[in-house]
Amino acid sequence: MPPTQPLQPRHSLLLLPPAPSPPTYATLKAAYGPSLVAVLRQLAGSSQRARETTVLDIALPCPHLYGRLDSPRGPLYALTQTLVANIYKLLAVIAASESIETQGAGGVDARVLLVAYPRDGKLLQPPEDSPADYELRGPAVDLYTLARCPRAWELVFSVENEEGEQFLKNFVALSASERAVSKVQGGRVQQVEATASGQSTAAPVHHSAVAVGGTFDHLHIGHKLLLTMFAFVLARQPPPGDTELSALTIGITGDALLVNKKHAEVLESWDYRQRATHDFLSSILHLGQPDDNRIAMQRISEPGPNGRAVHVTFPSQLVLKYVQIEDPFGPTITDESITALVISKETRSGGSAVNAEREKKGWASLEVFEVDVLDASEEDVEDETFQSKLSSTEIRRILSEREKATAAKQ
Repeated sequence: MPPTQPLQPRHSLLLLPPAPSPPTYATLKAAYGPSLVAVLRQLAGSSQRARETTVLDIALPCPHLYGRLDSPRGPLYALTQTLVANIYKLLAVIAASESIETQGAGGVDARVLLVAYPRDGKLLQPPEDSPADYELRGPAVDLYTLARCPRAWELVFSVENEEGEQFLKNFVALSASERAVSKVQGGRVQQVEATASGQSTAAPVHHSAVAVGGTFDHLHIGHKLLLTMFAFVLARQPPPGDTELSALTIGITGDALLVNKKHAEVLESWDYRQRATHDFLSSILHLGQPDDNRIAMQRISEPGPNGRAVHVTFPSQLVLKYVQIEDPFGPTITDESITALVISKETRSGGSAVNAEREKKGWASLEVFEVDVLDASEEDVEDETFQSKLSSTEIRRILSEREKATAAKQ
């Protein structure tokens, strides 16, 4: 008998209270740990019974973004990155501790959406009757866009504390339709007056062409952090009168460069990795109708470097360019229009190498934004179990061992 095919994902939404300050891992764990454990347990239990994956959108209210969605992202990046990194780290720790899958059938596929929201919950600006297309572009949105977007959430989770109740009240008031709501336990939210530190004195830049690169094999929590911050760097709204598309360029390593990877027999193909990367990116970037006929896809196959690509254009004047790369640089040294690069801290040298190559061409250097490398050194969780949530190599090792064990039984 052939194996049962997994069902289509179910979708849920978790409304968290406004982020604690400072957003350290400890304060986030105290504030959100109980809520995330309760929601992940419930969704994982129902998913396993139904052999399906649940997609969990986590709406994270960010007071530091309120009224600043159209501001250059440089001055907002460090605080946002710390917040998103610690949320994804907490998700990985909980999933490891609770033995909850974060991908595949029976798992919970969580992703973070940033909501520009005041700490006191008082929305000072009345919402527009219908948001413009650019207002539907994430991963940072206002509450009106989130509440009225057409996502088919089967269940909305809300946190039982004062700030959580206020956030839910505002969400419901702005929603176009009724939502089924489930309350979960809240944690301890800490608030300390933040002090400015380490801000650059350079004039902030609106980036409209940003690049990122990677293998993106068996897309995991570490990839989600990298891609979320990559999307965040892009200017949300084109300058007045500018009809040019904003571009996010995603360099994905070609299959030929991966033959020497560990457990290469379970590596995903370039086409599969491209689709999985787009599934995640589109879910945090496009909050409009998923079947909007204005969304256009173009497959490109040309000779020369970076000749194979998939371009997806959204009505929000945004194009995602997925490019097959065959060298360490990819489009960053063939596309002069790119102005920013997002990398993980462990690949910092790659950013320097890219700018050295651009300098040889007489091109402007890229502004480089770094993303944290996640670890659980302060948590009582086995490193291998934690790594299985955010390491492609560890995921492939587990899959390879499972395949070998299955073959041995046959």
